[in-house]
Amino acid sequence: MSTMAMPQPTASEAAVRYLITNYSPKGNKVGWLMMASILVEAWDLYSIAFVLIFIKEQYNPDPLMLGLAAAGTQGGALIGALLGGWLSDKIGRRVMFLVTMVMFIVLALAQAFVPDVAWLVVIRFLLGIPLGSDISTGYTYIMESMAKGEREVMGNRWQFMFAVGEVLTIGVIVIFLLTDMNHEMLWRVTLGLGAVPALIILIMRHDVPETAVWLVQKGRYREAKQVAREMFNDNLDMLPDRDVQVPKVSTRAFLADLKKDPIRWRATIYGWIACFAQGSEFSTFAFYLPVLFVMVGVSSVLGNNLVTMGLFCFAALSGWVGPLLTPKIGHRGIAIAGFGIVLASLLVAAFALYTDNKILLPFAAAAMLWGHYWDASNCMTIPTMVARPKYRGTASGFAYMFVKLPSFLAIFLFPSLFAAIGQANATLFVAIFPLIGLLAAIFILPEVYGYEND
Repeated sequence: MSTMAMPQPTASEAAVRYLITNYSPKGNKVGWLMMASILVEAWDLYSIAFVLIFIKEQYNPDPLMLGLAAAGTQGGALIGALLGGWLSDKIGRRVMFLVTMVMFIVLALAQAFVPDVAWLVVIRFLLGIPLGSDISTGYTYIMESMAKGEREVMGNRWQFMFAVGEVLTIGVIVIFLLTDMNHEMLWRVTLGLGAVPALIILIMRHDVPETAVWLVQKGRYREAKQVAREMFNDNLDMLPDRDVQVPKVSTRAFLADLKKDPIRWRATIYGWIACFAQGSEFSTFAFYLPVLFVMVGVSSVLGNNLVTMGLFCFAALSGWVGPLLTPKIGHRGIAIAGFGIVLASLLVAAFALYTDNKILLPFAAAAMLWGHYWDASNCMTIPTMVARPKYRGTASGFAYMFVKLPSFLAIFLFPSLFAAIGQANATLFVAIFPLIGLLAAIFILPEVYGYEND
């Protein structure tokens, strides 16, 4: 065949370009399976927010230790995002998403048996490593298993999955409260239950193959052809029927490669800014909604959980609608609308706190969550999608780092900000983040819906 006489890198590039521009019949199924891991992260991240009050009741730790217990997972996820993305490019997507689920099952169970808060901090930090790694690996898999347009809609659904996980978490805690479960048993069982969805996902992922794109990049042509036949019903005839040696890719060249294309560079810069902005706005105001409601006298602990569950049901609707609108208004449209809604909502929330308007606050919170689930929807999708396949895992992990860094700092430090400048001033301060995101969406982000890369 004439294609066999072509230089091997050219044959690989042709195969990769062909794969990423063709639809996979199993793409939606695979995409949902990758998105499902977000339920695991949502359970762990938000369950701790609702049981902190019981951990404090039992151990009475100082504010520093309590903050570390809440933020420990985010700190570990910061490392996991970078390490997992890099390893995903080096050793493969499939190996990474199987390993991360196994690690999470073990560590989720371990946190249910900790003897004190110090051990809880350690376990939760370690737990964050597979969580951060799995998100970056999952996004990479989606971008290599689905066609343009469809992969973006699926990637933008991560916020919907977060909302579903939050609602499930709160629902279980409400049931435990209604059964008058012992408070120590309640927080231990709640944290340990995160291992159950992780086990289910591990079983369902077991037979998912490596992506053909990654196999081609590594010169493993025979395996790539087999995967392409299974997923695409295509033999990849442009490739020879034997493996070849492909030069190793230097991860350090990732940033240099981005700068070669102004569109890819601007889109990635926006993705990093948006990740930081949405992570900051949510981990400050929204993460502490249960605490905030109690502080301003909205309801009891049980009532607080019910109100919060209602808010996240509303947020889940937003998380479903946003991706469906993306093909119509583009990534820029959904980002501008989302950050704009959050900015306006936080200003109204600050006004409600300044004026002690307890009725207005839940409505402002609902609007804030609606906007947040739009502005956060594509901040991971965009930098992962526009990256070249050989850097895609690294690109995804790098972007997720910008989610987890502000999340760790905000969850750890925001209670102190609350105490130092007051609830209203702290909420007004948070409005800086959606303002930054809005300006970035308007002035930096090029429209990249349907962007093709090779």
